[in-house]
Amino acid sequence: MTDRYDTLVPRAREAHRLPGTLTLTADSRLVGPDEATEPVRRLLAPLGLPLRPTGTGTEIAVGFDAAITEPEGYRLHVGTTGVTLTAAGVDGLRHGARTLRQLLPDTAWRAAAPAGTEWALDCGEVADAPALPWRGGMLDVSRHFLPKREVLRYLDLFAMHGLNRLHLHLSDDQGWRVQSARYPKLTEIGAHRPGSQVGRERDGSHDHVPHGGYYTLDDLAEINAYATGLGVTVVPELDLPGHASALLAAYPEYGIGTHRVLTGWGISAGVVTPLPRTLAFLGEVLDELTEALPVPYVHLGGDECVLRDWAADAEVMGHLAEQGITEPVDGHGYFLRSLGEHLAKGGRRMVVWDEGFVTGGMLPDSIVTAWRGSSVGRRAAAAGYDVVRSPVYPTYLDYDQSDGADEPLSIGGPLTLDDVAGFDPVPADWAADERAHVLGVQFQAWSEYIPDARHLDYLAFPRACALADVAWTGAPATRLTERLDAHLPRLDAAGVEYRPLTGPRPWQAGGDGPRRRVPGAEMAKVREHLEAVSATADVQQETN
Repeated sequence: MTDRYDTLVPRAREAHRLPGTLTLTADSRLVGPDEATEPVRRLLAPLGLPLRPTGTGTEIAVGFDAAITEPEGYRLHVGTTGVTLTAAGVDGLRHGARTLRQLLPDTAWRAAAPAGTEWALDCGEVADAPALPWRGGMLDVSRHFLPKREVLRYLDLFAMHGLNRLHLHLSDDQGWRVQSARYPKLTEIGAHRPGSQVGRERDGSHDHVPHGGYYTLDDLAEINAYATGLGVTVVPELDLPGHASALLAAYPEYGIGTHRVLTGWGISAGVVTPLPRTLAFLGEVLDELTEALPVPYVHLGGDECVLRDWAADAEVMGHLAEQGITEPVDGHGYFLRSLGEHLAKGGRRMVVWDEGFVTGGMLPDSIVTAWRGSSVGRRAAAAGYDVVRSPVYPTYLDYDQSDGADEPLSIGGPLTLDDVAGFDPVPADWAADERAHVLGVQFQAWSEYIPDARHLDYLAFPRACALADVAWTGAPATRLTERLDAHLPRLDAAGVEYRPLTGPRPWQAGGDGPRRRVPGAEMAKVREHLEAVSATADVQQETN
């Protein structure tokens, strides 16, 4: 008989089974203060139990315990007569309810249960808390748009795995995905393109199939409200000043030259200017966004900027000279600081890709998403900045999962489940003060080669399970394959179209058509290149 206390994903700090069983029925009661019962009731709603505060059945007692010192910590006791769940705060109660649901039969993860269903579980105890406060994932909804319903579904999957940050990459060269009432051409022009690149060659064929979509401000408010109820913080990103072709196709006066919404992938020369009129325009766009999303963090991008057009433009260089700046790369830092100061006036904290750290585009409380290897994250931490560790290896889940010929087309790889599971987010060889600035870790799902939610499921899971385990424990995952053998049926019940551990299902394979696997960027060479360039930020040549 499987010990379900030994199959939790992410792995609990302490969990063990006790003798006996408990059954939850329609007569079971949920008791405790309203602020404790409501979040637990929401997460247990799919069980189909009324969970009234009165009755004759077993009791689920929930509440707060000041003796639990970790902000997200919880204690769960399942006995033969009832369940007791206590936590330091609401987030801990949510984690405890998620653990309770994993202890139930796999069908507990279906959207609803038939009337009259009873739920039996083994008795036991769990004492748990996450090691890192930032445990997240980035969904690129720009290259390929992800409908709102799928974003909401992914929030459920984040909560299922103890992830608490959803980073939404809302703008790029291939699409602008945020409504603006003040600047409607951002979506009228920037939210769609006439086709998409087919295969890996940027100058090769395109499918000539229109692609587009965007979230209204009401959509974003709904997404945020749903996330908040699950204990997940949305981190919206407008990627600036580079990767701005879609923006500049709509409003070319904020850039240099002529631009269009791109149909191919790669790095472009679409860079907005650091001029006062551009910063004022972007400030208004950010104000609209943060009114719909009253969140504590806003990601400003800052990655992969081709700055040669700035260097050749007299107005840009003249304005930078007035700021005491002679090099475009220093203007990059000035640009990010200016927008960060605008966000700070509203009480929001700026997040940037690691290029922003390299160019000095930081405020004292700025957060660095360190993607170009390990060394740049360590340098940022040593400089006193909080760091979200997000290196391409092993957190970029858009890379394929093996070098098997049946894998579908991706950007390169492979990046295996074991690679993700072996990631150490807080390396022992970092100094104590550097380790203290590791805020957390997140996966990235760039969507050039992820055309829809089904393929996102395939690439994200079960590697996202491994990442969630690493983020929760603050260490490489242990016995993950064994625990996944029990966890994958939970994903089946939740409707996740994951990649089986043995390889793709027949309909997930690349086949012999445009989705067939073509060897791409080798991971070893990618890692070597990114470490080599991680001290620079000015990309001299676009690749699109």
